[in-house]
Amino acid sequence: MGRTCSSLVWMVAVATALLASVASASEPAAPARHAMPATQTWDMDSGAGGIYRIAVSLPDDPGAAPADGYPVLYVLDGNAYFASFAQARRVAEHLPIGKAIIVGVGYPTDDAWDVRRLNDFVAPMPDPPPRQYRELAQYPSGARKAFLDFLTGPLRAEIARRYPVDPERHALFGHSLGGLFALYALYERPDAFHSIVAASPSMEWNAQGILDDERVFVVRLADGRVGRNSRLMVVVGDRDTDDDPEPARALVARLDRLSGHGLRVRLLRYPDEVHVTVPARSVTDVMRFAFEIR
Repeated sequence: MGRTCSSLVWMVAVATALLASVASASEPAAPARHAMPATQTWDMDSGAGGIYRIAVSLPDDPGAAPADGYPVLYVLDGNAYFASFAQARRVAEHLPIGKAIIVGVGYPTDDAWDVRRLNDFVAPMPDPPPRQYRELAQYPSGARKAFLDFLTGPLRAEIARRYPVDPERHALFGHSLGGLFALYALYERPDAFHSIVAASPSMEWNAQGILDDERVFVVRLADGRVGRNSRLMVVVGDRDTDDDPEPARALVARLDRLSGHGLRVRLLRYPDEVHVTVPARSVTDVMRFAFEIR
């Protein structure tokens, strides 16, 4: 009888295992997370600004860099936009435009955008805040100088430590509030980047407070207090209802009058694009502008 019980237990165990195996075989395996080729990523502590997720797209053979090193394009809101730039760089690698490094600067989240961008990209919110920004006033804002220090200091040094880069050819891309920050970077530290792209810059933010930064920069430039400065390209979509493209067009017209002081500025308009579609539409144009030597 004991032997019979043991046999029954064994048969039940085998049957259970077979049923589990069949059930497992009928269920698809959980898909693995995709890792982009020719890409590296790590989290970096900036100190006061917190942790940033850094993603880098680079040529397959970084040791074959040109004598001066690779040019670098820093892409703000990296969670949202890095992948587009990285893939475009990768497929264009056999062309001169692809011999470069893309650095996505994002946040340790899987979300496309993080509320921390508000603190990193803009000036302090006025008190009381404008009516349309009252809900956003609950979040920190105003650390744009510290973020610029991080981009041009610790992060740039870390990228140079890891990869062969050209110290004279660092470019910056920002969209929306990131585009507003890109303008601030030009005005605050005009020699920090070789090229700057401000896509759909949110110039209406804080009652167009960026105009105060522009006026200070223009006076410095006209007085000869600015040496080398960045090349600027402003990118807009003509169907943008979030950030009217007209202020961007007027900005380029104003700055273009300063070409005699060494400032070079360009406007690129996409007739059929809206606010959120401008970055994807502009990728190749941005890389060409960022990496060309002039």
